[in-house]
Amino acid sequence: MKRARQKIVVENEAPQTSQKSKKQKTCLYGSVFGESDLHASMDWGSLPHHVILHIFQFLPLVDRARASSVCRRWNEVFHIPDLWRRFEFELSQPATSYLKSTHPDLIQQIIKRHADHLQYVSFKVDSSTESAEAACDILSQLVNCSIKTLGLISTAKPSFMNVSKAHFASALTVVFVNSKSLSSVKIDDTPLDDPSLKVLVANNSDTLKLLKMSSCPHVSPAGILCVADQCHGLKELALNYYILSDELLLALSSEKHVDLEHLRIDVVSENPGQVEFHTIKKQSWDALVKHSPKVNIVMYFFLYEEEFDAFFREETPVTHLYFGRAVSKAMLGRIGLNCPRLIELVVCANGLQPLDDELIRIAEHCKNLTAMGLGECEVTCRGFIEFVKMCGGRLTQLSIMEEVLIPDNDYSLERLHLEVSKHLGRIWFPDMMPTW
Repeated sequence: MKRARQKIVVENEAPQTSQKSKKQKTCLYGSVFGESDLHASMDWGSLPHHVILHIFQFLPLVDRARASSVCRRWNEVFHIPDLWRRFEFELSQPATSYLKSTHPDLIQQIIKRHADHLQYVSFKVDSSTESAEAACDILSQLVNCSIKTLGLISTAKPSFMNVSKAHFASALTVVFVNSKSLSSVKIDDTPLDDPSLKVLVANNSDTLKLLKMSSCPHVSPAGILCVADQCHGLKELALNYYILSDELLLALSSEKHVDLEHLRIDVVSENPGQVEFHTIKKQSWDALVKHSPKVNIVMYFFLYEEEFDAFFREETPVTHLYFGRAVSKAMLGRIGLNCPRLIELVVCANGLQPLDDELIRIAEHCKNLTAMGLGECEVTCRGFIEFVKMCGGRLTQLSIMEEVLIPDNDYSLERLHLEVSKHLGRIWFPDMMPTW
């Protein structure tokens, strides 16, 4: 910004600029700003407030603060409340990313002058405990806030999980108590606990519409049930499978509750064989779909093959399925029989046994399927073409790695894309493995 400031001074000190230069400037600025703004003055300090405000919204805080020192007008814009309604506190170790982090002095200035303007706030921290502690310290100071959206984002683990549960809960309680109008909360990988959720509900039950809280090991099924029982406007919910229960689904299906739009469930296991997953009753799933017939139920699986026994033995109204680890042929066969609402299926890995029969069964029974992705698994070209033929043009997204497709006596890879394109009604090619 010093260089820009020097340039401004030089231009202001050059009254004998040629008419040609002035005309070129007018053309340059005239393409961006209205002619009426140009006739007033040609220096940066005279830009309209709304233009400066728009520029500032794209600048990191450090650059924005430096820009505010250019002139009085820019400094005025720097403190316009609209500029602070959406803000991300980026807290990283200064030793590694100083210019990207939010400077402590600037943080104090923001809290002092703009805490009551903050409405859509996120805290982005790295893996260091210092960054997470700093985020908690800031949260503790937001006593005059009216935040509507709060996000705690860890760019790398463990971050917030290294902060003491008491310190984290105390800091979060300050926001939960003082905001009174929280509508969206995203707090993944944190030591959030049941008492904190009760504070959230007690102060924001009428406004909370979205709650994402995956990987919060101190939250119990009873804690999330409290949210469902009291927050009748809840439309989106993301949680770990271990806190999903029949009671929760029935609470979300009560007459007092609005229609749920999105339910995301992360099914994660870090230690194979050491976790037993419970089964949700078909009646509970049916109650949810009857109450919210358009609900999207999204499940992300990160399990080992031997851990799938509790899932999809009965009809399950899941709409989107993602398998991040290997999934067995038997499991895919169950999906074909028991997931009639399935819209999207992504299989990242399976093994070396062709999945022809399983895909054909999915095509037969999953009439809503519009998106399919296959990674490290195998399908014969003939089986894949049969699958596509059965699904037809409703497959709007089809991402298949070329390595997945096994040529057979009937179809080569060259002929495959022609046949698939014909059934899809558009040009299609398999995806290529990127090379570095």
